[in-house]
Amino acid sequence: MADKEAGGSDAGPRETAPTSAYSSPARSLGDTGITPLSPSHIVNDADPDVSEQQSFLVVVAIDFGTTSSGYAYSFTKEPECIHVMRRWEGGDPGVSNQKTPTTILLTPERKFHSFGYAARDFYHDLDPNEAKQWLYLEKFKMKLHTTGDLTMDTDLTAANSKKVKALEIFAYALQYFKEQALKELSDQAGSEFENSDVRWVITVPAIWKQPAKQFMRQAAYQAGLASPENSDQLIIALEPEAASIYCRKLRLHQMIELSGKTAVNGYSGRDTVGAGFAQAKEHIRRNRQSRTFLVENVIGEIWSELEEGDKYVVVDSGGGTVDLTVHQIRLPEGHLKELYKATGGPYGSLGVDYEFEKLLCKIFGEDFIEQFKIKRPAAWVDLMIAFESRKRAAAPDRTNPLNITLPFSFIDYYKKFRGHSVEHALRKSNVDFVKWSSQGMLRMSPDAMNALFKPTIDSIIEHLRDLFQKPEVSTVKFLFLVGGFAEAPLLQQAVQAAFGDKCRIIIPQDVGLTILKGAVLFGLDPAVIKVRRSPLTYGVGVLNRYVEGKHPPEKLLVKDGTRWCTDVFDKFISADQSVALGELVKRSYTPAKPSQLVIVINIYSSEHDNVSFITDPGVKKCGTLRLDLTGTSGVAVPARREIQTLMQFGDTEIKATAVDIATSKSVKVGIDFLNY
Repeated sequence: MADKEAGGSDAGPRETAPTSAYSSPARSLGDTGITPLSPSHIVNDADPDVSEQQSFLVVVAIDFGTTSSGYAYSFTKEPECIHVMRRWEGGDPGVSNQKTPTTILLTPERKFHSFGYAARDFYHDLDPNEAKQWLYLEKFKMKLHTTGDLTMDTDLTAANSKKVKALEIFAYALQYFKEQALKELSDQAGSEFENSDVRWVITVPAIWKQPAKQFMRQAAYQAGLASPENSDQLIIALEPEAASIYCRKLRLHQMIELSGKTAVNGYSGRDTVGAGFAQAKEHIRRNRQSRTFLVENVIGEIWSELEEGDKYVVVDSGGGTVDLTVHQIRLPEGHLKELYKATGGPYGSLGVDYEFEKLLCKIFGEDFIEQFKIKRPAAWVDLMIAFESRKRAAAPDRTNPLNITLPFSFIDYYKKFRGHSVEHALRKSNVDFVKWSSQGMLRMSPDAMNALFKPTIDSIIEHLRDLFQKPEVSTVKFLFLVGGFAEAPLLQQAVQAAFGDKCRIIIPQDVGLTILKGAVLFGLDPAVIKVRRSPLTYGVGVLNRYVEGKHPPEKLLVKDGTRWCTDVFDKFISADQSVALGELVKRSYTPAKPSQLVIVINIYSSEHDNVSFITDPGVKKCGTLRLDLTGTSGVAVPARREIQTLMQFGDTEIKATAVDIATSKSVKVGIDFLNY
């Protein structure tokens, strides 16, 4: 540890203690501590060099989703054409193939084997006993959202219950997309495409915590998309921001408006959900063959109705999470400003699958379902695929039942396990809405299917209600519903019923590809998002002059006759504060002891706004700057030597620098949430 060498004694526990009872980290750092130079001046200026450093021939965006993934690209010479990746082999009935399932298969030796439909189909065709040796993973992206203490060593569990490093799996998946995209680009260009020609954009949910966003960047470095030395080659984009950028370009014929206020395409709001969607689906079906979308270089009609300061909400509902973001327009360029920090939660369409699983447990017994998943993992995957296509057929006005085929091995294994038939279990279970059909299917009434959607949709509506209570959000003009789950008519109807009188509700046509296309546009012009909200409070640990009555007595440290208050959290930026992209925040410090040869600046973060001490609950260390002050012979050093500390806020990365003004020596560090 740097602190140890510097201070000569242990610097106390590395983890945040809930109270400040433990030996203070700064006490032992008395020899390397810093104190603010008064008056501490703050300069907030965006770095002029942040703009374009290098030029790329093509932008490739990867939408790494919980349930499905895909990529799209655009050549920088013709930015108005966005090409969605080639069609994937395989595919399911009732599911359009512009994306591939986020599934990955490793051999028994843990080497990458296949991804997407190919992984699923291969795994499914394996002999059940052989399948147990292979590592099959799906829906693993949620692990980054749900793991509180994510590190580079976090594990994922494959279908056969074996553990594998999350970083490896994410890197394999990204490497797969990298190879597919470069191959397609090379085929198209007729010559070898180099990775250095590509600017990569990876989308992540806005509600992810910083460690998860950093994890994605690390996985991309491991997959060879970019490198820490060339970090600008990769942009981490927030999903709702990408959607928002695409929505700016929408023309009227490219969207469906749910609200009954005005007719779109000649349909009034009442017919729109049914008829408008059918018309749009037909339009999409005809366009399926073409993978190139023209994004006219215009501001869409909807956008031209927006005026300076207008607000809109993007509701990005995917497989795993729902993200809500509020943006405000800044004219003349129509730049976007994030008004309210992203909120949301794990209310994606996976919630519906989970309810289906609970229903199966209720009918067949939890013990059986658990065993079936372990003993017949491929058949379980089959059953969920069958459910997925029926899930897409659920609609508010549906009257006929939905049939879900049970795999033969389910029926067979159940009889062995319980000694009676599936049909018997259904009769005995008292679940009214689900019947057995002689063709070997579960027959669900529409009400039963709708009930599976209800908990997830209720959570989304409730979350939106909370959001609309906020003063910043009270005057929203539009609500854009995007993401894969936005295709669900039940969700559309619920959002329309709850908020149709507050704002206009709009769904882009190819709604599942909205984020992907927006991410390409973002890669072509990253400056379009100008202001974000900082998700955390950042600061450094310093010593301040001790003030009797103001500072707690346990923080008193006397050094060479000077009374210091230790562990003070000197704030650079507060949680939820607006930060312009590329913004620099500067502070000046001076060594606490003029004779110091080394200073150590520890950087801390917290989700709370009102932080006073680095020992407060929830404060975490996320970086260290160690500056050597020797080598000043022949340089006139002022009595109070100035050490300037700068933090620069980038896309998802924050860089910190310390400069010794007397000697111009400097050290740099990237804020790190995974290794502390």
